[in-house]
Amino acid sequence: MGAETAAADQSKAAPGSVLAGAVVAFDLDGTLVDTAHDLVGTLNWLLAAEGLAPLPLNAARPFIGKGARWLIERGFQAAGAPLAVGDIQPFFDRFLVRYEAHIADESRPFPGCIAALEALKAKGATLVVCTNKLTGLSTRLLDALDMTRLFAAVVGADRAPAIKPDPRHLLTAIAEVGGDRARAIMVGDAATDAGAARAADVPLILVSFGYTETPAADLAPDLLIDHFDDLPTACERLLGACEP
Repeated sequence: MGAETAAADQSKAAPGSVLAGAVVAFDLDGTLVDTAHDLVGTLNWLLAAEGLAPLPLNAARPFIGKGARWLIERGFQAAGAPLAVGDIQPFFDRFLVRYEAHIADESRPFPGCIAALEALKAKGATLVVCTNKLTGLSTRLLDALDMTRLFAAVVGADRAPAIKPDPRHLLTAIAEVGGDRARAIMVGDAATDAGAARAADVPLILVSFGYTETPAADLAPDLLIDHFDDLPTACERLLGACEP
């Protein structure tokens, strides 16, 4: 996967498509895939092992998006047993082993996601995943859901100089597939995605159904969508506005 795939996608683009040669970068958890049940389930497994009560799904759902360490830190804090910074690593190691074994028990792409991604590719866009999840876990999840085929690359937390909201993560993902920042879009659900897009000067689409402690509408996206059916048109609107 990479720049060669991007070139191949461009060669298949619909004639005159504003999406031809563009890059659309996607967050993973809470944007492409509803992973909350498996992630919070693993967090609750850790809490139970410490004799703590499980957190309701809706209470822990907003903690997803900044990586597993953040989920663990916020989860234990919400359970009334805050962890010292130096105590997080052992829980992180146990979390990864258990989560990988249950990575797609209940995780599924959001409604309309696959059709929207296929429509973008058919119009000549190159798709890349830009996630604070580790690359190996991201690829394992996408493989389990038969979604890896839709992306030219997966750039997780370990494949970038810094993670979102640092713009270098998004810029690395765009460069990985041979794209141009001036013809790229970030699609996400939370403040980390908004921060990266704004700092990289890349147009931003947020979904309203993801995982965020700040409502997506309050993060001032260029466009907010409520369903993946709206994504192809939203991308065309933003890229059309960027055309000279």
